[in-house]
Amino acid sequence: MDIRKIKAIIECLLFVSGDPVSLKDLSTVLDIDQNTLKKIINQLIDDYADNTRGIKIIEINGSYQLCSKPELYDYVEKLLKPRAKTGLSQASLETLSIIAYKQPITKSAIDEVRGVKSDACITRLLEKDMIKEVGRMEGPGRPILYGTTDTFLRLFGLKNINELPPLKEFE
Repeated sequence: MDIRKIKAIIECLLFVSGDPVSLKDLSTVLDIDQNTLKKIINQLIDDYADNTRGIKIIEINGSYQLCSKPELYDYVEKLLKPRAKTGLSQASLETLSIIAYKQPITKSAIDEVRGVKSDACITRLLEKDMIKEVGRMEGPGRPILYGTTDTFLRLFGLKNINELPPLKEFE
């Protein structure tokens, strides 16, 4: 198949999906090995890097998504007039950062780091799809373990959790 046709199909699939599409799913649909497909997607990402383009492809945990360029947000906002979204409180951001850096982590471990209860913050972060339950800890009560989601990665512009900036030690 012609590479231009493959790129067009990838564009189409990412556009109609709206959500991130895994490399594996794209590989299955196109019947192309993942290494070759990743090279083609990287070429497509480079094609979109041009300043005359209004969209780009982002990678999130081995999946790809078509999205608008952040520098054009003002125009998108004018057109769509999004309803006011409530941001995260300082407490929720604090809880989210603890989860991001220490995942998987239990609620009691979060509470211990923060020094206060985190129930409301965890509920809010779950509702906003920023965190998820990733399992249960072995031991008494089998407490829930929390970790971040792909939504978290997308909103913070990260390909994967390893791209978090390093924590600085404070004395």
